[in-house]
Amino acid sequence: MVNFCASFHQFCVDDSLPFLLNILLAQTFGLLGTVVICCYGLPWILILLIPLAFVYYYIQKYYRHTSRDLKRIASVSLSPVYAHFAETVNGVGTIRALRQTQRFEEENRAHLDANQRAQFAGCAVAQWLGLRLQLMGVAMVTGVAFIAVLQHHFHTANPGLIGLAISYALAVTGQLSGVVTMFTETEKQMVSVERAEHYSHHVPHERQWHTLSPPPFWPIQGSVSFQRVCLQFRPGLPPALQNVTFETKPVEKIGIVGRTGSGKSSLFQALFRLTEIESGSICVDGINVGHLHLTELRSRLAIIPQDPFLFSGSIRDNLDPKHLLSSSEVWAAVEKCHMKATIERLGGLSAVLSEGGRPLSVGQRQLLCLARAMLSSAKVICIDEATACVDLHTDQLLQATIRTEFAQHTVLTIAHRIRSILNSDRVLVMNEGRAVEFESPNNLLQNPRSLFYALVHGQESR
Repeated sequence: MVNFCASFHQFCVDDSLPFLLNILLAQTFGLLGTVVICCYGLPWILILLIPLAFVYYYIQKYYRHTSRDLKRIASVSLSPVYAHFAETVNGVGTIRALRQTQRFEEENRAHLDANQRAQFAGCAVAQWLGLRLQLMGVAMVTGVAFIAVLQHHFHTANPGLIGLAISYALAVTGQLSGVVTMFTETEKQMVSVERAEHYSHHVPHERQWHTLSPPPFWPIQGSVSFQRVCLQFRPGLPPALQNVTFETKPVEKIGIVGRTGSGKSSLFQALFRLTEIESGSICVDGINVGHLHLTELRSRLAIIPQDPFLFSGSIRDNLDPKHLLSSSEVWAAVEKCHMKATIERLGGLSAVLSEGGRPLSVGQRQLLCLARAMLSSAKVICIDEATACVDLHTDQLLQATIRTEFAQHTVLTIAHRIRSILNSDRVLVMNEGRAVEFESPNNLLQNPRSLFYALVHGQESR
């Protein structure tokens, strides 16, 4: 949603603001020309224009502040409409299954009503402005006509100049309205400049600085070391990781388990620097990842997320974005993930996927993410339960594939199914953001007091 709002405001800055500013300048110079012509034809009109200028200044100032704030309210009330619509579209199956259609309709209607109230208020103040500007135009035309009658009475009138002044005065109402409207609309578009400025300087950004560059083939061994790592997502929240310390051996297979909220996924967030750690250090093959450029770091590691992510594009682009591999290599990885028949049915590697990986199911998207990790040359593979959405038989086949294909890689696996990591070299047990156990699964299962033993035997909820 933030990305959509940022794109919308950037569009306003790049397209709408220059267009409205151009119209504002044209309207302003047109109004100045009209006033100059009227003053040239009837100099005494200045007596009327001076008080009208003060009235005009007060009206436009009062209107601009109100209209600008209404524009902000309309923008704020519009965001929930888009957010609720996207939420409804993504969860329409669940909404219908739980028979919550009426509730979502009512929520959507409430969001629309809130936005329409702000839009109606904006239209109302525009009518308020139009009425007062028309009255000013009437006053100016009346003043020009009255002065013309007086000059004619005293035989000092020039009919040609008077006619010119009256014809221009008749158009002053529209010009006054145009100047105020365009000035206000330009000022409204400046709200987008404010929002773009906010996104640029006040929204936290990922740190792009780096102090060293890794060797060309880093990491070579794939050892990962956490030393007293503390992580907090934002001030005021409890720490997600508290003094986490552990070290893996090269090509070791590590299973990560723990109850919900224990900090399992936070380990990957810290490793990939999706969130910067508060203290401590994370090293891969002896190099502190906090000193690397984010592009270098993330391109040298591979992750299979719990929520599969696929780009809009061909299947080949998703599996091999840089097109560094041959088609036979890509097909081999697809076959190992048991997706060959599905991709052939879609039309092969050139078949185009829509946003989010449609028309594939969630489980099939996870399998493609697994194939993408297989095709990468990363020495460290992070798996956040890549087979959570597949059936048991496919899960068993894929676990065997993972053990075979990643035999020479360091694999960190977050397990929601305990059985999927029982063959790991060691198991890291997380509890309340701390690493409480780090032993082989056999040793932990022989200790009835261990938390891993309790998780396996269902004594505690995960």
